[in-house]
Amino acid sequence: MNTASLSHDPLWPRAGSWPAADEVTGPVALALVGIPAHLTSLSPTNAHLTPAAIRDALRRYSPALAPDDRTHGVVDLEHLVCVDFGDVVDPDSLEGEQRTVALVSEAVARASVTVALGGDNSITVATALGAWGDGLSTAGLITLDAHYDLRDGVSNGSPVRRLIEAGLDPSRIVQIGIQDFANSSSYAARARDLGITVIHRDECGRRPMTDILAEALEIAGSADGRIHVDLDVDVCDRAVAPACPASVPGGLSAYDLRRVARLAAADPRVVSLDIAEIDASADSPDGRTIRLAALCVLEALGGVASR
Repeated sequence: MNTASLSHDPLWPRAGSWPAADEVTGPVALALVGIPAHLTSLSPTNAHLTPAAIRDALRRYSPALAPDDRTHGVVDLEHLVCVDFGDVVDPDSLEGEQRTVALVSEAVARASVTVALGGDNSITVATALGAWGDGLSTAGLITLDAHYDLRDGVSNGSPVRRLIEAGLDPSRIVQIGIQDFANSSSYAARARDLGITVIHRDECGRRPMTDILAEALEIAGSADGRIHVDLDVDVCDRAVAPACPASVPGGLSAYDLRRVARLAAADPRVVSLDIAEIDASADSPDGRTIRLAALCVLEALGGVASR
């Protein structure tokens, strides 16, 4: 996505271009970590190109919220400190996953919320483990995903199963947006038998997303537990997420995904989110999927601002 020709206006600051983590001292509102994983994906993907594309797309937007109260006021987020921890090298290897755990742990220690930029959905394993640290026994996981991600093996289709095998209590997992014709009966039965809470795509059409996420936070959360939120963008309708290899027509709206990013980050129990399953090289000419991902980063920052 070419942002080199963007206009310059001193009264219209742009988001992004945040300093490296080692250039800033003290606590920060939001930390970025790039995790360009793609080698174990079930579908061929260039998802390793996506973290850089999202960083670039952030500059299309301003760090400001326009409140929904008809006052014409603006909540300026520019004063909130954001930093970039850079990209994990070779995140697909075992050593790379260990590096991811360490880098995310460092980011979570400093930031109110850490946003991991994928990369395919395999990043959820190391990102969540790094965010939870020693608190795996009280941790919670919320996924926005068309798929259960309970497959055997190591791939972008297995992160939820791998986290359960690492010790995550499946009763603290909520999966929102599960789609028809995108899963098998065997994995549906696996989710049921494990005790995972599944909120089908159709239920998302019947209930306000605010209510659904409130329920998810109640199930995944605990008094002293940390929650990780996986935003697998293929949960969205393919019309708004063409760069996601497994997105299907009839998924969630872009607004729903943005709403979840802000509402989740507003809850202090949510310490991390990941944005996954986008292949930047497969996006539409207008870059709509990457733009959606960048807006999810900014929505998370807006959520932190409301804490």
